[in-house]
Amino acid sequence: MTTTADHYEHHLAPIYLWMVGGPQSALQTGRAEIDALALPIGPGFSAVDLGCGFGTHAIPIAQAGASVVAIDSSALLLRTLEELREGAPVRAVRDDLLAFPGHLTAPTDAILCMGDTITHLPDAGAVASLVRNAAATLKRGGAFVVSLRDYSQPLMGDQRFIPVRSDDTRLLTCFLEYEATSVVVHDILHELTVEGWTTRVSHYRKLRLAIGNLAAQMQSAGFAVRREAGVRGLVRLIATRA
Repeated sequence: MTTTADHYEHHLAPIYLWMVGGPQSALQTGRAEIDALALPIGPGFSAVDLGCGFGTHAIPIAQAGASVVAIDSSALLLRTLEELREGAPVRAVRDDLLAFPGHLTAPTDAILCMGDTITHLPDAGAVASLVRNAAATLKRGGAFVVSLRDYSQPLMGDQRFIPVRSDDTRLLTCFLEYEATSVVVHDILHELTVEGWTTRVSHYRKLRLAIGNLAAQMQSAGFAVRREAGVRGLVRLIATRA
């Protein structure tokens, strides 16, 4: 099976800006998400964005005056971030998101892992490690913000086919295949080229995390946790280090 990193780098990253409706739309959505968190962002504030992509959240935070370490496995998405940041103080790092403590020189004010990124981790042990590392590297009162999709109830039949986006030259559809502790995501891209329509298919595995269990892990690590609705049907957990 294709790894998550390979799936994004070779299948989704080349069309990612198109998939989310263009950079300005994505950055506007990211800015609204950051504003909703009501974090004290400004000069002197620091943040880490795990699975940052092309900077949907990292760039708005940096534009508000904070310094940001943005980590992703995709070289292509990080190059796009460099093009879009326009001098905003974002340090882009290509690495596994679990390696983020090695890229910090001091405790940070906020750690973001948004857009269902946490479900890309390989297993429950990796999730527990991420929670522990977040607790260890945040300042007191700092925030660990996670947004993810609730896969606890499997979709059935035709509901497993999810249209993502289409226009005159592209059609992207997602198909979900549920397993006991994970869901296999098949991304099917039809694209019009000079030689006619082509089809590319790639798939990878996501964890089926129980949101209540994740919140309990955060609480055990010393966080006070608040749950709220996120964008596009995601659930947002805001964990504050006591």
